[in-house]
Amino acid sequence: MSNVTFGETPAWKDYEKIGFRIVFIYFLLQALPLDWKFYHCLFTTSLFHLHYEDIFNLANYTTRFAAGPATYLDWAILLALAIIGAGIWTYLDKGRTHAYNATFYWLRVILRYRLALSVLAYGFLKFFALQAPYPSLSSLNTPYGDFTRWKLFSLSLGIVPSYELFLGLVEIILAILLLFRRTASIGAFIFLIFCGNIFMSNLAYEGGDQVYSLLLISFALVVFSFDAQRVVRLLILQQPTAAATFKPVFEGVKRYGRLTLKTLFLLFFVVIYGIKTGVGAKQDVYQYPTTPGLTASKGLYNVATFIVNGDTLAYSPTDTLRWNNVVFEEWNTISIRSNKPAPIDANNQHLVSGNNAERLYEIEGTNGRHYYSYTVDTTRQLLILQNRLPQSTESFSLHYSRPDKNSIILSGIAYSRDSIYVVLEKVNKKYLLEEVANGRGRIRTLKL
Repeated sequence: MSNVTFGETPAWKDYEKIGFRIVFIYFLLQALPLDWKFYHCLFTTSLFHLHYEDIFNLANYTTRFAAGPATYLDWAILLALAIIGAGIWTYLDKGRTHAYNATFYWLRVILRYRLALSVLAYGFLKFFALQAPYPSLSSLNTPYGDFTRWKLFSLSLGIVPSYELFLGLVEIILAILLLFRRTASIGAFIFLIFCGNIFMSNLAYEGGDQVYSLLLISFALVVFSFDAQRVVRLLILQQPTAAATFKPVFEGVKRYGRLTLKTLFLLFFVVIYGIKTGVGAKQDVYQYPTTPGLTASKGLYNVATFIVNGDTLAYSPTDTLRWNNVVFEEWNTISIRSNKPAPIDANNQHLVSGNNAERLYEIEGTNGRHYYSYTVDTTRQLLILQNRLPQSTESFSLHYSRPDKNSIILSGIAYSRDSIYVVLEKVNKKYLLEEVANGRGRIRTLKL
């Protein structure tokens, strides 16, 4: 008969049992999906048309009781539920003297795989330089002081894709270490150091993933706790330390079932997810829209002429109506630099969406530029613009003409029913980041 044995272990004290029951229920509620929306997404996603965004969003699930990002209030609610559940468990378990070593083992298994899943989800995004993409042309033409701390951090990571790749590789290796019992504590210990830095950077740069990163740290602490005392005795106190004697033994069908489940996990979340993320890095960089913009229009344009209701406005550092410059992105986004105050999209969460309208990374955490998505009507030579801010209803249409390859003329009714006529002239601007990357720039060595 197939069974799983865990060996003889001493009975736990009463206070240890109560503490464990609270911990067990709490982390079980944190690790397992409770939200019906998770299962709706799971069962409505086609396995034959999976995108890496689908896998990431399922892997990135966290328990929350209100709309918006997870908060520490969610943790408090789960802790209260865990205390109530532990009280009921204590009442039902009254008089029993057995230990909970086997239960603790299964809790670590759940948290190991849950943590590995989360780390893999982010690891492949970093490995293919998707999480922090290279700055858009609009960002390259926005002053440093017009970004929030979080956006500066993301842009700084995006300009060094090789370093981002390295961070992703570290996360992938740590996830694989967590999947095997013999290396799980090593992986959890290194992850505590690695993710501790991520948590602190979220605090320092006002990032939106501080709650999630601390949650993953708590998972790693539980996984590492099994060997923590031995590590402290051996490495810090330098005292003789006995190896762990607890060892699960799987026999029969359960042995092959365990191997099958682990193989499927590796196949789906390492091989398939890795391949789909790699393909997405070439075809679908989720931070930016994928709809092509006006053909051969990408670039920075100086506003040579700006006429409003028949009056020509000269350049002015204080005029809030006149445009200063315009950027046409490779995709269907136009950003306009002007002295008119630009509302800030303060979202600092890391979101992954397959919907172009929800890909707002280019406008998040930045000020000084007004962003518009547009559709092109080539028959009427018309650009239909829509303000990219989610709460904005601003939209207008402009006719366009292209007298030559370096000029674009826009005209139509915009803003408060004003008639505008704008002549844009392309600026042949070189960017030091690209010049150096292509070997055309020169960097002097800094001597200390």
